[in-house]
Amino acid sequence: MIATWWAGLDTAMKILWGITLTASLIFVIQSIMTFIGADADSDFSIDVDSSADGADLSNIEGGSSLYTFRNFVNFFLGFGWTAVLLHEKIASPLVLYLVAALVGVALVAAVMYLFKWLAGMQQSGTIDLYKSAVGCNGSAYLSIPGERHGEGKVQITINGAVREYNAVTDGDTIKTGTPVKVVEVIDNQTLLVEELNSYIV
Repeated sequence: MIATWWAGLDTAMKILWGITLTASLIFVIQSIMTFIGADADSDFSIDVDSSADGADLSNIEGGSSLYTFRNFVNFFLGFGWTAVLLHEKIASPLVLYLVAALVGVALVAAVMYLFKWLAGMQQSGTIDLYKSAVGCNGSAYLSIPGERHGEGKVQITINGAVREYNAVTDGDTIKTGTPVKVVEVIDNQTLLVEELNSYIV
């Protein structure tokens, strides 16, 4: 039955269904990994500068953050399902793809806002960052420019919980996924970190 249905689709619809089903599967996997405390995004970030070391939520949260694997999946999730569900109702392919793209962008924005809101709720009033963060280990979530030439992002474990903060470093650029250690708290949202490997002789 499925083979018959698939064989009856034209090439464009096969591509759309392929995109939609792939994005849906990855979305489910990402959601499961998020709930169990894993990170499905840090190894798949795409930087918007010349280093290609990763970028995440900073375009919306204060830097260079739209281009992540998670947002890529969310966009095609919204785009794909909109396109396959409306392809019989919207005759013009151009209009269909435009509407689908707008839905994809809206989904990305909604998910980014949700994560930002949840992070704010999680961080507000629950931790004395100045007392708890220094000495904690984590990893670079967004490439951190060297010599404080800009901010990146880190995920660190504080009191058994993984939290995300802006980060700067006095050393060389720290790439996405690199283990780091907090050496100073700059403010309530920004940490000074060093590459954890630098402590190993």
